[in-house]
Amino acid sequence: MVTEEVRDVPEDADVTRAHSLAREIFSGIANKWTLLVVTVLGERTLRFTELRGEVEGISHKMLTQTLRGLERDGLVERTVHPTVPPRVEYTLTDAGQALRHTVYGMCAWTRRYLEHIEESRDRFVRASQARVG
Repeated sequence: MVTEEVRDVPEDADVTRAHSLAREIFSGIANKWTLLVVTVLGERTLRFTELRGEVEGISHKMLTQTLRGLERDGLVERTVHPTVPPRVEYTLTDAGQALRHTVYGMCAWTRRYLEHIEESRDRFVRASQARVG
């Protein structure tokens, strides 16, 4: 069911439309690497290697792609210092900070419902095994 709120949104800002800019943006920020990078950057400015060291499991290539997407969308600012070798730092923009607050809300939700979800998964597995066995 489509609500009035969604119907009044311009087509390009409607995440329910397949080819809208809003869906493209939503897809870019709603992935684990983006959420983790935004969380780690928080209110700090970090170099690439520092950031990679804090986001466990991310590859060099994936961090590069994630940072480029965040920079393209104006969520991260990249600063190159004219040193040898060049020092590159990343920080959240105001828009990135706003996203960070949303991500922190999601983290709080996860902590609050973690036990509930674990119990639900256990029940689901037991029920699935009972149907098979």
